[in-house]
Formats: sequence, structure tokens, C-alpha cells
Amino acid sequence: MVSSSTNTVVSLSLLCYLSFFALFSSSQSQRVSLELYYESLCPYSANFIVNYLPKIFSNDLLPIVDLTLVPWGNAKLNGNSNFTCQHGPYECLLNTVEACAINIWPELNFPFIYCVETLVYERKQKEWESCFDKLGLDPKPIDQCYNGEYGKELELEYAAETNALQPPHKYVPWVVVDGEPLYEDYENFLSYVCNAYKGTDTPQSCTKASLNAVPKGDAKPKHSVSNMERMIPTWEKVRSTITSWMQKMNF
Repeated sequence: MVSSSTNTVVSLSLLCYLSFFALFSSSQSQRVSLELYYESLCPYSANFIVNYLPKIFSNDLLPIVDLTLVPWGNAKLNGNSNFTCQHGPYECLLNTVEACAINIWPELNFPFIYCVETLVYERKQKEWESCFDKLGLDPKPIDQCYNGEYGKELELEYAAETNALQPPHKYVPWVVVDGEPLYEDYENFLSYVCNAYKGTDTPQSCTKASLNAVPKGDAKPKHSVSNMERMIPTWEKVRSTITSWMQKMNF
């Protein structure tokens, strides 16, 4: 059971997260688009979301990134409205749950998806509903969405978006920076984000990242599935990460 004090800390952190996004809404035009096409039960997608993607939230890169999450991946349409998922019906369920979270909580969906994918990473995906308590979120809107037609409609929209990719995606996770797929080099996405940024306030973090950038076109179009990095995510790490954002912005 999660203590009330833990829920309070996480809820306050989420409010800070929302304030942080609102603060930088005026600089939207200078942000670099970062798109992640994935599926919920893919171990490599979960690895990227848990161990790599949070890097944009742990330093001064967040203000320059426009993150889009697309939970469809290698799912297949059967007719006009039915679909099957690579890892079975439970993946279709979690894809839809995450699609609902993206739609219902535009500014707060990543902590929820991070929580769900952490459980997937730890092979505890059937405990995904515990994320509501951990984050102090009301489960009713999500429940109504994924159990109703709206959740399916959202997934069909993500299907169309994924199937329209040019070049087509070859595997997941499929990471795209400003319209350019990173292929196998997706774990090095920060370098591409930094190189694509055209604003005047270049993050200090980009100085080091850009030195290690791979020129566009040099990333190998072959999916490597070995050497998955093992890290143990904790809610304390999430809390400290959000706190560090606020300290940097003098909140």
C-alpha cells in the first residue's frame, strides 16, 4: 500500500511538472519534435521508455523538446476497426490504456506511461492499475475510455499515424527526430535533438551530447536487440528528477 505522504509528494511533483510545461508553451515553435512509435509489451520499447527517454526530463533539455508518444507499434488492422497486437490481447489493452492516458492527461501522461512501462520492464504488467494509486490519479476517465469505443478510436488514429510513416517503421521502438528516423541509433537520440535545435538558448547539456552525434544517414538501418541496459527505476528517482527541474527554474 502506498502511504498518503508518498501520494502527496508525487501529486505535488505532478503539479510542478504541469507548471513546467506551461512555462515553456510560448517557445513551442523552437522545439525539436521527438516522436516515439512503440508498443506497450515490447521489452525494447519498455527499456527505452524506462532507461533512456527520461533523460529529457532530467536536465535542461525539456524546454526544447516536443514529445509525441504513439502506442501502436507492430499491431495489425483486421478490416476497418478490429486489430491484433504483436504480443497478444493484453498488449492491445495496454496500448489502448496508454492511448487514453495521452488523450485525457495531455501534460501528465508520461509519469503514468513511465509507471506502466516500468511494470512491463519488471514483468509485472498485470499490476498496471497500481499506477493510479502511485500517482494519485483518478482511474475512472481511463476506465471509461479503454472499455468504451473512444479508446478503440484513439488506437485507430495511432494506427493511421504509424502506417503513414515515411519511410515506414521497421521495428519498435521507432524514434523520429524532426521527421528523421534514427534507426538503430535511437538510444543516442539526445545528440540528434541537440543538433536539430535551431533556437538561440542552446542547452548546456547539448555541448557534450552534440560531440557524440552520429551524422544523419550514418545510423545503421538494422535493429539490434542485444545488451539491454539494466537499471532499477524508483519513484524516489522520479520525485528527485522533478524536484531538480523546479530548482533549475527557481520555482
